[in-house]
Amino acid sequence: MLQRFFIFCSGADTAILEDCSPGERTKYAGIGATVFFTAVMAAIAGSYALYTVFDNLFTAIFFGMVWGLLIFNLDRFIVSTIKKRKNFLDEMIQASPRILLAIIIAIVISKPLEMKIFEKEINQVLLEEKNDMTLANKDQLALQYTPSIEALNAEIDALKTEVTDKEAEVNALYETYIAEAEGRKGTELIGKGPVYKEKREKHNAELAALQQLRTTNTEKIAALESQIATMSSEYQTKVAETQPVIDGFDGLMARVNALGKLPWLPSFFIFLLFLAIETAPIIAKLLSPKGAYDLKLEEQESALKSWVTQQQAQRDVLVTTDRDINNRVYADIAEEQELYDYKRKKARELMQLQADAFYKKQKSAL
Repeated sequence: MLQRFFIFCSGADTAILEDCSPGERTKYAGIGATVFFTAVMAAIAGSYALYTVFDNLFTAIFFGMVWGLLIFNLDRFIVSTIKKRKNFLDEMIQASPRILLAIIIAIVISKPLEMKIFEKEINQVLLEEKNDMTLANKDQLALQYTPSIEALNAEIDALKTEVTDKEAEVNALYETYIAEAEGRKGTELIGKGPVYKEKREKHNAELAALQQLRTTNTEKIAALESQIATMSSEYQTKVAETQPVIDGFDGLMARVNALGKLPWLPSFFIFLLFLAIETAPIIAKLLSPKGAYDLKLEEQESALKSWVTQQQAQRDVLVTTDRDINNRVYADIAEEQELYDYKRKKARELMQLQADAFYKKQKSAL
């Protein structure tokens, strides 16, 4: 039962194989088993690849099975259409397009399995790329806010500098009227005279102005800091909104690109493995000697070709004979006087009718 199934997978004619030796049936069962298990591997690879796209197990399995059946049908067609020839070079020319197709199928099958085998390494590459993308995204978003925030910070520094300068000026006035009272500067008279009172009043006036400036600038600084906080909040919000896009950067194309950044040698050997599996049935048929199945199939096709050629020749003879008979029949009829007189009479009547019709038409026109 299992052998019959694998023979069906090989695409061989079961009716012909029934009359062949057990060894011949075993050979084609082995070819069919290779075709079947290649399709199974294709279904697994397709399911995994589609799972990275749809992120749904049942959808991935369904389309993976469809993909496996497609590969099965292609492989079965490729193997079944390769026939043994008298010349090995003719066999290679016949098989070359099928080998090229087998290489393409091997690449398509091997890539998803490579991504699964090297999943941890691919995840590490994707993590590094996501980190780089996160930093680049933050820098790009910061360009929208950095100039405005720096301008606001410059305004805050200017307001603080204004207060500091005013404090230095008030402190200098304080030192002036204290030195006047102690007799160290100014009039150099100890005591609180008129000059001392004048300088102290000036200091007190500037001190009041300083207090007013502090109050005004503090309010301005608070407003500017509020704007900076708002911009910082907007920046963080945009970073949080765009981060899920970066976190979701692990689709099929991203994983294929990440696989391409890994060392090529392990992936190349996996590809060679699947290429060997995919081309094994074709190579087996090319290298194996012409067996009983090939001889009987060739005999069956040759008999059919001979029958078709014979039928075509008979149809050609039939057409030629029928044409000769028709020529002779019409030649004999052409010599009969009765047929000539009858046709002459009808032609005369037809010409009379045409003349009458032309006369009536011309008369009506006049």
